[in-house]
Amino acid sequence: MQIAPLDLLIIVLYFVLIVGLGCWAGMRKKKTEQASDFFLAGRSLTWPVIGLALFSTNISTVHLVSLAEEGYTNGLAYGNFEWMAPFTLIILALFFSPFYIRANVATLPDFLEKRYSRASRDWLAVLSIISAIFIHIGFSLYAGAVVLEGMFGMNKMVSIILTAVLTGVYTVVGGLMAVVLTESVQTIILLAGAILLTAIGYVKVGGWSGLSAAVDPVKLTVLRPHGDASGLPWYSVLMGYPVIGIWYWCTEQTIVQRVLGAKDVNHARVGPLFAGFIKILPVFIFVLPGLIGAALISKGLLPALPLTPEGGPDSAKIYSHIIANLLPIGLRGIVAAALMAALMSTVSGALNSAATLFSYDLYSRWVPNTPGPKLVFIGRLVTLIGMILAVLWSPFCGRFPTVFQGINSAICYLAPSVTVVFVAGVFWKKASSRASFITLVTGSVLGLIIFILDFNGVIKDFRISYPAFGFLTFMVISFILAVLCAMIMVVASLAFPEPLTEEKRSLVWKSPLEPLRDKGWPGIGNYKLLAGVLAASMIALYILFTRYVG
Repeated sequence: MQIAPLDLLIIVLYFVLIVGLGCWAGMRKKKTEQASDFFLAGRSLTWPVIGLALFSTNISTVHLVSLAEEGYTNGLAYGNFEWMAPFTLIILALFFSPFYIRANVATLPDFLEKRYSRASRDWLAVLSIISAIFIHIGFSLYAGAVVLEGMFGMNKMVSIILTAVLTGVYTVVGGLMAVVLTESVQTIILLAGAILLTAIGYVKVGGWSGLSAAVDPVKLTVLRPHGDASGLPWYSVLMGYPVIGIWYWCTEQTIVQRVLGAKDVNHARVGPLFAGFIKILPVFIFVLPGLIGAALISKGLLPALPLTPEGGPDSAKIYSHIIANLLPIGLRGIVAAALMAALMSTVSGALNSAATLFSYDLYSRWVPNTPGPKLVFIGRLVTLIGMILAVLWSPFCGRFPTVFQGINSAICYLAPSVTVVFVAGVFWKKASSRASFITLVTGSVLGLIIFILDFNGVIKDFRISYPAFGFLTFMVISFILAVLCAMIMVVASLAFPEPLTEEKRSLVWKSPLEPLRDKGWPGIGNYKLLAGVLAASMIALYILFTRYVG
C-alpha cells in the first residue's frame, strides 16, 4: 500500500503529539520530582484515567492485527480473550484493589513481601521484569513491525528500532504520568480508528444479515465444541482463562501499576470496572473486521488476499488488506496512527513497569535509603536497557503460528504459579511464606520447560502423534499447571506452617463477602452497582453469541 502525503502528515502529527505530550508531562515536575511522581504519578490517578490506561496498555498492535487474523480464520472464537477479561477486572476491583491501596505498596512484589516474605518478592520481581520485556514489549514490537511492513513495506528491524526510540524517549523523561496521559489519548485514537474501519466494512458487507449469509454460522459464535478448527473449545476457555486472567489483570505489575497510582480505594475500584465496560468493544472492532474481510472476499467485494509461499491466503495481512482496499486517503493515516497508538501504549506501560520493579524491589534492597532523584535516574537507565533487550528479542517472536497464539502461550505457562500464590494469600490465612516461595519457583521452572517444548514444536508434534491428547491446548495446560501449583501450595503450607503477624492478617479477607462491606460512592458510581451491571452485561452477551456448543 502506497502512503499518500496526507496520510504521512497525519502519522507524523500523531508522533509529534504523543512524544510532545509525554515529555511535557515529565518536564513540568522536573524540578521537584520525587520517586513517587515518576513511578506512581504521585498517587493522583482518577478512575477515568485508570480505566483508559488499563485498556490502552492491554491493547497492542498484537490485538489489532492478530485478532483480525483470528477473525478471518476462526470467526469470533478468540473473542473469548476479550470478553472473559471483564470478569477478572471485577475480581480486581472487588478483592485485590482494596488490599493494594491499604498496603500502600509501589509494586506487586512489594505486596507479596508484606503478605509472605522477601524471597517471594525477589522472585516475583525478576519474573515480572522478564514478563514486561519479553512478553509485553517484545511481542508488541514484532507485531507492529509486521503491520508496518505489510502496509508500507518498511523493514521490520527499522520499524522496531524507530518505535522503540520514539516510545522510549517520553517514557524515560515522563515516567508513569507521561505513560497514563499518552495512553488516555492513544485509547481515544485507537478506538476511533478501529470503529471507523469496522463501520465501513460492516456497511459494505450488507450489515449483519449480509455477514451471516456469507460465512459459516459457527464463526459467529464464541464458545465452540471439542475438536473445533479454532483449537479453542469451550472447556479450555472456562478452565484456562481464570488462571491467566487473574494473573494478567490482578497480579501483573505492567497492568496493575495504574491501580497502584490511584487517589483512593474508590478510584482504584471503579477504574478497572470502567476498563471492563470498554473491553466489550474489541470483539466488535478487532475480531469482527477479520470476519467481515472474509465475507467481503467471498462476495467478490474485496480482492483476494496475497498468497503465502505455501500457496494459501496470507491471513496475517487481512487487517492491512482491509485498510488498503476500503479506506480512502486520509482515513488510512488515522487508522495507521491507531495502530501505532496501540503499539506505543503497551510498550511504554511495560517499560515503566520494569523500571519500577527494578528500582523499588531490587536496587533499593542492594542500596538502602537511596534518594528519590537517584532512584528515578536508575529507573530511567533500566527503561533504556529494557528497551534494548526487547529490540534484540522481538525478531524471535515470529516462531509461533500467529503472534497472538505465541503471546498467549507464553502467558499460559508463566501465570499459574503467580495466580495460585496471590489467590491463596488473599483468601487463605494458612498460606505460608515458605510455601509461597516453593510454589513460585517450582511453577516457574515447570512453565519454562513447557514453554521451551512448545517453542520448539514438541507439544504440537505430540498432539499430532497421539490424537487422544488433542485436548491439551495451551489453555488446558495452564489449568493443569495451576492445579499442580495449588497442590504444592497447600501441601507446603501444611508442612511449613507459620503464625500470621498483625500486618499479614490485615491482608487476608476473613470471608469472600468482607470486601463488599465497604459502601463506596453513592449512586451510579457505586462499585457494587457497576460490578453487577458489568457481570450481567457479559452474561447476556455470552448467551446471545453462544448458539452452537455441541
